[in-house]
Amino acid sequence: MNLVARDVPPRAVWALEQAGVHPLLARLFAARGVQTKDELDDGLNRLLPPASMLGTAQAAVMLADAIAQNKRLCVVADYDCDGATACAVALRGLRLLGSKNTSYIVPDRVVDGYGLTSPIAQRVKDSGADILITVDNGIASLEGVATAKSLGLEVLVTDHHLPAATLPGADVIVNPNQPGCGFESKSIAGVGVMFYVLLALRSEMRQRGVFTVESQPKLDNLLPLVALGTVADVVKLDANNRRLVAQGLKRVRALTLPSGLASLFIASGRQIKVATTFDFGFALGPRINAAGRLADMTLGIECLLTDDSARADELAKTLDGINRERRSIEGDMREQAMQIAESLFDEGDEPPPAICVFDPDFHEGVVGIVASRIKDKLHRPSFVFAASSANGKEHELKGSGRSIPGFHLRDALDLVAKRYPGVLLRFGGHAMAAGCTIAEEHFDDFEQGLNEVAQEWLDVATLARRLDTDGPLSPEYRRIDLVDMLHHEVWGQGFAPPTFSEELEVVSQRLVGEKHLALKLKHQGSPVDGIWFGRTEPLPVRVKLAFRLDADEWNGVRRLRFLVEGAEL
Repeated sequence: MNLVARDVPPRAVWALEQAGVHPLLARLFAARGVQTKDELDDGLNRLLPPASMLGTAQAAVMLADAIAQNKRLCVVADYDCDGATACAVALRGLRLLGSKNTSYIVPDRVVDGYGLTSPIAQRVKDSGADILITVDNGIASLEGVATAKSLGLEVLVTDHHLPAATLPGADVIVNPNQPGCGFESKSIAGVGVMFYVLLALRSEMRQRGVFTVESQPKLDNLLPLVALGTVADVVKLDANNRRLVAQGLKRVRALTLPSGLASLFIASGRQIKVATTFDFGFALGPRINAAGRLADMTLGIECLLTDDSARADELAKTLDGINRERRSIEGDMREQAMQIAESLFDEGDEPPPAICVFDPDFHEGVVGIVASRIKDKLHRPSFVFAASSANGKEHELKGSGRSIPGFHLRDALDLVAKRYPGVLLRFGGHAMAAGCTIAEEHFDDFEQGLNEVAQEWLDVATLARRLDTDGPLSPEYRRIDLVDMLHHEVWGQGFAPPTFSEELEVVSQRLVGEKHLALKLKHQGSPVDGIWFGRTEPLPVRVKLAFRLDADEWNGVRRLRFLVEGAEL
């Protein structure tokens, strides 16, 4: 692995320091493209205006009319954390703004598959709804939207996924990635899109005289949910997304959060008052996602909707149990999938350009997680397939893929679909993550097609493992209070958490829990503890390591340690 120190523009560092930013943060922010303190202002007034997102004005009129006419609204959600939070934000927000008739339907991953399908549209109609609202899905649901329209439903699509050449025939589409939309934050999550629709709706209702600035409902209490969905969906944390997350975190730390979120913090053993983006991404998000993977995402959505703390505790404990089961299934499946992946090439040789793995015993709920693990280990675009459990689709395989930087997975699937007509029954996604459905008999064709595209697109530079770091850590910053300062900031996809790199002396090393490397290190002459999770191979006495600042608590005493992320061997 190549550990590459980021460029740090000295002018930007100087400007940030002069504006009062801590010298370490000034260096870190400048290396991530921040040039002025003004860019770090996370005030709500700095959010991009709702009117700049195409479709929000029309959506606001549609929903304001619906509320005035007491129409029945039904939200069709997605079964991941972004979809669950978007659904909760939609229902909570619409109710705050006066809707008396709101309900939701969330597809079952196994039975229904992804998105607004024709059967789901029929279920919405049968529920007595007048308006169907999609959250975090719908932009690719041409057939489902057409069915909904034919049944007499009004349709509002809110989504953030990349559209195909043809848009669905909805009454209104709100998606920053649709043609003609000038909204600057193309990376906003599905929950963020729905939040923006609610902001536009409140503005429309003010104009109609329903509310004044003083009497209007406060929507900022929805921001903890927006922050959770944004981080959990691993979208790029551009300036606007960072503001949404920062505002959500502020409210969480101030204990202004829904009961379900509070219960999830407790169930996962995390501290609410010092909540971080890490908690959202690695503690709360997986517990919500587990419901959609192994059970019913209704459990996750109900946890986010309830204001009854006892009910929230019960649901959070259930979700925690499901997540433990998910981890167990994933562990067994990952081991098996890795063996299949490594059988595709001889020891000592390079892996093939792309990895495709299938076994009849795989669980379709965790194929994405396992694909991510294979991608991390082999550094290749990776797809893992499981047999579909849906009735009548026993001969179909559902696959989930994860990619490496520089290889756009959804575009690759699009090219495979063109070259191998009929192989891909359905597909969609982003640059780094995508999903598809194929017939079992076409697995070899898909594998060949994806490998052909990968062979053409991947070059030596893309295939080289690279970890961008923040270079050496000055000894004066090796302090526990700076761990807390760094954890307080918003880090994530596209705004990477601080990772330092330099040559260290390995004084001693031992395995803990049979799969983690506990280290005693010397950093510029001073001893410091280290831990490398998931590493079992020993390190040389002197080695260049990439590490993050972390705190380890034992018997009530907090000590600084280095959390090792990689090594240049």
